Amino acid sequence: YHDDMPYYFGLTLGYNSSYLHQLKSSHFMANDSVLTAEQGSTGGISLGLLATGRLSDHFQIRFNPTLFLGGSRYFSYTLGSTQPNEAKEQKQTLPTTIVSMPVHFKFNSDRIDNFRTYLLFGVKFDTDLSSNSALRNVPDIIKLRKNDFGREGGLGFNFFLPFVTISPEIKFSYGLTNLLIPDPNLKYASVFQQLQSRMIVFSIHFED
Repeated sequence: YHDDMPYYFGLTLGYNSSYLHQLKSSHFMANDSVLTAEQGSTGGISLGLLATGRLSDHFQIRFNPTLFLGGSRYFSYTLGSTQPNEAKEQKQTLPTTIVSMPVHFKFNSDRIDNFRTYLLFGVKFDTDLSSNSALRNVPDIIKLRKNDFGREGGLGFNFFLPFVTISPEIKFSYGLTNLLIPDPNLKYASVFQQLQSRMIVFSIHFED
């Protein structure tokens, strides 16, 4: 009778990979001090809580506050001109610790025995707890805004067991905020006109 419950709760464990989608500035095209700037990322883990409410036989609403730990986003640069003792290849790493507050609508397929698939879509509000860290205050490091708003979508599967429902899920997150704090005096920041967050999250939800 799990599908007839008006609401239920759970826990989330996951792995995430995030990066900053970039739009180059006119300064980058007109200046040869920086020849290339490529984004990259390292993965991290995610821990969250889950609250799901029933709207109808096929629709649910879900609140899934999540803490993303251990990941970082970085940029690799190739410099056209260097100072004495300055390497031609440079890398700037921006560690992230994000608290995300997403709200999703779920569309559930018909249940076949103890198995069901679902689609989800919704919005999120993120806060980067690392945005004011000492590393970000280093003069040459790119400065990013603390808060972000975006949209999310994904696909998951429900496996109904006697005492728990296990739900593996993949989710894609698209930030809509320009996170870059412009500073034309910073060589590495002036390369970009816009930076937006992108994230892929693999999660397993455990629900009562």
